[in-house]
Amino acid sequence: MEVGIKLFIVAIAVIAIWVIFEMKRFKHKLFAIVLIALILFTYIGFNTSLKGEEIDFKTVAGLTKGFKLYFSWLTSVVGNLKLLTTNAIKMDWVNPQNGTILDS
Repeated sequence: MEVGIKLFIVAIAVIAIWVIFEMKRFKHKLFAIVLIALILFTYIGFNTSLKGEEIDFKTVAGLTKGFKLYFSWLTSVVGNLKLLTTNAIKMDWVNPQNGTILDS
């Protein structure tokens, strides 16, 4: 084999190894980003659902009331997303002028 071909094969192997390691790091970064987003959503949702409520989190009754309000809010959010999705699916996405699917 020529030196150029050997060098090319080594370069491809080095690039492949680098890509594999970067993909592993990306997977961990993606997991961290999703986890941070989930924590922020939970925090913001909890504060939004309890806005204007006087709840004492030092008592069991207060904790129970707070979590009931939060999960009630979360259930309504999921229900709204379900309604939005089903309405989007039911919509007529065909262009009335030429009968093709609309593009943005």
